[in-house]
Amino acid sequence: MNKVIIRNILLAVLLLVFLLVVLLFRGKVPFGKSQGSFASEPSRGITRIELSQSGNKLALIKKGQEWTVNNDREARKSAVMYIIRILTEMKIKSPVSGELFNNEITHKDIVPVKVKVYEGRKLLKSFLVFKTGSNIYGNIMKLSESASPFIVNLPGYEGEIGSAFTLNELYWQPFMVFNLLPSEIASIDLQCFADTSSSFTILHKGDHYLLSGSGKMLSGWDTSRVKRYISYFARIPFEKWAFEVTDSSYKRVEMNNPVYILKVRSSDSKEVVLSIWDMYQGESGMKDYDRVYGKTENRRDLFIMRYFDIDPVLKKRSYFFTE
Repeated sequence: MNKVIIRNILLAVLLLVFLLVVLLFRGKVPFGKSQGSFASEPSRGITRIELSQSGNKLALIKKGQEWTVNNDREARKSAVMYIIRILTEMKIKSPVSGELFNNEITHKDIVPVKVKVYEGRKLLKSFLVFKTGSNIYGNIMKLSESASPFIVNLPGYEGEIGSAFTLNELYWQPFMVFNLLPSEIASIDLQCFADTSSSFTILHKGDHYLLSGSGKMLSGWDTSRVKRYISYFARIPFEKWAFEVTDSSYKRVEMNNPVYILKVRSSDSKEVVLSIWDMYQGESGMKDYDRVYGKTENRRDLFIMRYFDIDPVLKKRSYFFTE
């Protein structure tokens, strides 16, 4: 047997060994196949996400191309897309020792959020999220109560992903204050408490508008400016809910008079009353010139608005008059 034949036989044996190793370890994951993957792998797409904690439940349900919160309210698209990205792309960052889990979770009585992910009626994945500040990713996860705990992250994203698993309905609803077409607006009343002479009221009567201020009807104003102003209410969002505001800080905000109160009544007699307060930066007490606190009368929670979004409708009465 010559050297060429011997070499070919050795190469064939090595190839067979390599193939055998691939077959044996294919599908293996670093931390064990039974507890090494939290990500869902839908064939077409996730259609339902269920979150539960301490007897409370929240469901995000896809209807056609839209998502709903608990099957009755519109869900905020960006929030749903974010959690779907987490559910399909998250990876294990590192295991968690039993000592760390006891110190950060068990001893602090942290109750997990149970997550179930579906495609149609098929359960794709079920796991537990323990929210904690012990790591920058904001969570420790388990596939079940008896499984090993892991820190899980979203590769390429350094923010914490634990906050996405919230049962607060407000978080999932659209961040919108006003979303009205001009034809849907019956009246607008803006009260400016820093300069009461700037306050005004606009009434929409048929094809006409009426402008009043200081208790009397005004004349000589520019109709085109009124129409332009009303068009701004087609989309006025807020940036986020101020969930991090403590009860004491919340009380301090409400103890102060708002800078503005903006009342908008729609043609179907529904009214939104928006109160606006100045926002101050932390312990420095410096006024934030980019953002304000806002609150509508039918909700307790404060939200944060950018001046960029709200400034177009915070006009003075003089805005409607040409010089």
